[in-house]
Amino acid sequence: MAGQSARPRVGIVSDVVLQRHRLQAATAKFGLDVCFSGDPDRLQGYPEFPDASLWLVTLEDEADHPVLFDHLLENTEVPVLFGLDEAPRPGSTEYFRWERRLLGKLEQQLGHLEELDSKATLEQLEEDAPAVPSSPDLPHWITPAVPGSVAEEVWILGASLGGPAAVKTFLDHLPAGLPVGFIYAQHIDGNFTDVLARVLGRHAHYQLKRAHEGYRVKNGDVVLMPVEHEWKLNEQGALTETGNTWPGPYGPSIDQVLLNVADHYGQRCHAILFSGMGNDGAIAAPLLKAYGSRIWVQESTSCGNSSMPDSVAATGCTGFCGSPEQLARELVKIIEESCLLKNRQKRDSA
Repeated sequence: MAGQSARPRVGIVSDVVLQRHRLQAATAKFGLDVCFSGDPDRLQGYPEFPDASLWLVTLEDEADHPVLFDHLLENTEVPVLFGLDEAPRPGSTEYFRWERRLLGKLEQQLGHLEELDSKATLEQLEEDAPAVPSSPDLPHWITPAVPGSVAEEVWILGASLGGPAAVKTFLDHLPAGLPVGFIYAQHIDGNFTDVLARVLGRHAHYQLKRAHEGYRVKNGDVVLMPVEHEWKLNEQGALTETGNTWPGPYGPSIDQVLLNVADHYGQRCHAILFSGMGNDGAIAAPLLKAYGSRIWVQESTSCGNSSMPDSVAATGCTGFCGSPEQLARELVKIIEESCLLKNRQKRDSA
């Protein structure tokens, strides 16, 4: 999907207003244009039949609309999907699973839908980057991490369309020496990961490195999750490839990365969801929040596409929302507060 002009057009027919609204919201989240949304009578009375690439039809009682199906078959040759599941309450885990099922059905008919950053976009990001970006100094109260030391705390950076620019800005605004490691789950064409690693690692203190078997995340790392196969952490906290493809429509699955990393790190695993299409992360993020993890999102106006962070925010599990620069400052702030608390506890116990 190259851009706005190439987006497939979808027609929605339902005799339930709420269902129409939820189908329209979900299809828009996956980059589709809605050329018609209405009840069967409105479609049948339309002066010119809408030009759609696909029709979604869900009726409370099909017997109430006996001529609708003939009307569709007479006027279009594009696929018509009948009998879709009723959409659950937005923000619930069931709702995001319903969205994933809908996406699967849409992609069976229309092909790959999620728009990803192109090689040209990544190279432009590299070209536009300042030669020596300024970054803040490490606050006095934070003891610099020992180079090469294993990270006791890990933040997962999850992103899709617009993510590379946002994540680069975030990393460029962090001071060197923070006692934290990052795992980066980015929906991207696997052919462009070398470009991504070069662009994001060129100027920041935190440089990308590919995941490899047996590696333990170090302070200062930004470990890039591979697109093709699922990775997890073993009992020793070392990365290991499972040999399975990532579950869900796109790799890496941000939901699965969250679950796999939290399985080892527990409440020392946190997440920031940056710009992206779809809703990846919205199922696992509330589970991590329940374990005690911090879940943050990029705020909408600074996103290339805000569907992903907005979906996570809709679950009610987020503790902070900001631009990439604000997210970086907030991370430094909470690490500084943690260090101050530890120093105070040491003095009190001495």
